[in-house]
Amino acid sequence: MNEHLLEVKNMYDLTHTMAAPLLESVQYPWEVLPKLGDFIRQLGPTLGPEYKKRGEDVWVHESATVFDSAYIHGPAIIGPNTEVRQCAFIRGNALVGADCVVGNSTELKNVILFDHVQVPHYNYVGDSVLGYYSHMGAGSITSNVKSDKTLVVVKGSGEYGDIEIATGLKKFGAMLGDHVEVGCNSVLNPGSVIGRYTNIYPLSPIRGYIPESSIVKTGNVIVTKIGEKKV
Repeated sequence: MNEHLLEVKNMYDLTHTMAAPLLESVQYPWEVLPKLGDFIRQLGPTLGPEYKKRGEDVWVHESATVFDSAYIHGPAIIGPNTEVRQCAFIRGNALVGADCVVGNSTELKNVILFDHVQVPHYNYVGDSVLGYYSHMGAGSITSNVKSDKTLVVVKGSGEYGDIEIATGLKKFGAMLGDHVEVGCNSVLNPGSVIGRYTNIYPLSPIRGYIPESSIVKTGNVIVTKIGEKKV
């Protein structure tokens, strides 16, 4: 059975997020989504003096840059050296790490962004976890609710066809492992789980589990990177 490939320990280096205690408490990363708001509210008051409180349940590191036209609704934490650019819309339940970019007109809701994550241009990221150094190209988005409004089930295909995990969640965007690159204008459908070091071509509609160290080419052709072995 391949379900273990989707576990937190096989997708993320937890030394690169303040959400480590929360992620360590679950088996699969999406299990943190209903718990994230309470976790941020508890973590915020424990942060050092370098975190300045801006409104109700919003903590921003003094080295972060937040443009005047950006909007941040709590609970939210913005880490050191992160940029929240013009007209960014952070709707709450957002834990954004160090050295991140939340770009112009990008919207975040119920998300964990590990350190060095970039969502720099016109992205929607909802009910998702984005791993260390992951990047979403311009216009790429997460779709977090199925069109029929049923609960999300994570499924695999091909040699991973035995994967079928009921999440119990109506809202579930995407779990991106560390160092995932998502091409411009791609759509990550509800329940997308993308293994670390994977690259996705632009304009790709993604769903289900994509194994680590893969390249997703036009037409949803999935190949393993040369010299890298899937686990």
